[in-house]
Amino acid sequence: MTVTVFGGGVMGLCIATELTRRGIPAAILDDAPGPQACSWWAGGMLAPWCEGENADPAVTRHGLSAAGWWQDQSVPVTRNGTLVVSLARDAGALSRFARRSGGHRTLDAPGIAALEPDLADRFTRALFFADEAHLAPRQALAILSERLGRCQQASGQVIDCRGLSARDALRDLRGVRGEMAVIRCPEITLSRPVRLLHPRMPLYVVPRGDGVFMLGATMLESDRRGPPTARAVLELLSAAFALHPALAESEVLELGADARPAFPDNLPRIRRVGGVIHANGLYRHGFLLAPAVARMVADHLQHQTRPEFMDADHP
Repeated sequence: MTVTVFGGGVMGLCIATELTRRGIPAAILDDAPGPQACSWWAGGMLAPWCEGENADPAVTRHGLSAAGWWQDQSVPVTRNGTLVVSLARDAGALSRFARRSGGHRTLDAPGIAALEPDLADRFTRALFFADEAHLAPRQALAILSERLGRCQQASGQVIDCRGLSARDALRDLRGVRGEMAVIRCPEITLSRPVRLLHPRMPLYVVPRGDGVFMLGATMLESDRRGPPTARAVLELLSAAFALHPALAESEVLELGADARPAFPDNLPRIRRVGGVIHANGLYRHGFLLAPAVARMVADHLQHQTRPEFMDADHP
């Protein structure tokens, strides 16, 4: 058996990697590699417990093994957990987050300061998800990509991982737009992703090292794939200022936006359309769920199993 994986984002690369490691030849066919792929703008948080706050339980269940899968591919993974905070006026949001998620313990002000000294005296209560992790998405994509073969024409079994470009075959696929900023602020040091439960703009800040951070937040029902709007950037940076005023003096290195592919229930699908297998709909869980979907696709091809995320033939 040979396999052509159409699409070089995180879904396609994970599937091709999983097939290759099982001895099934797989090559990537990609019309829009690198910065054109939605995965290029990901946060890279491997946060199954935090995502479980408003996601289907399957996201947490399958996401728990993601960090180990990425490490098995020699991708550097930082296992420092996730910190979730709120301003005093939004304490109710933090309590609500705690009720809806698992895998955390509550910290007081000294506990927060011990984990993140630069946040000392700014928050009185936080949730610490010690078993969560994060990675650098572009580095991870490059590591997988450089090990895989490329092809110019499909042959063998075709697996379509084109994201929103696959709506010609997946009519129930929709776009969910996300906007991000990369900033440099040498005055601040964070050791792990921090989520701020801001009332207008829930924010996550992911450290990239050397004073560089990725800021993300927006979730808009839109398939527009252009640069971020001025309003989104303003709200993103305002929320960052609420986390720490020093972030207002940051150098803005990069602004980006793209539309994530999602199905109505925000869970991925493995679907056969004719002779093509489609794997799509990672929503905001790209690096968290792609390894699990890759294992399901590989099991299906190797052992004819019916994966949890597999649909019946769908028009």
